[in-house]
Amino acid sequence: MKISRVKWACRRGMLELDVLFQPFVEAHYESMSLEDKTVFVKLLECEDPELFAWFMGHEVCPNPAFAEMIIKVRGRPAA
Repeated sequence: MKISRVKWACRRGMLELDVLFQPFVEAHYESMSLEDKTVFVKLLECEDPELFAWFMGHEVCPNPAFAEMIIKVRGRPAA
């Protein structure tokens, strides 16, 4: 997916998600592997309430690939 479309998809209905996604895409998207790019784009297809719950740690993401990407976006090393 083109970077411009990814940036557009990062514009969410929640400021908390915008603050996470937009800087991450600016800093890391172009240097990510194709596999990571694919996972990130699929993650962006999720609904805002789900994303908010996963990124804020209120719920555990059931998808292991998404869970790993959430760690990357949040800037925390994997455990």
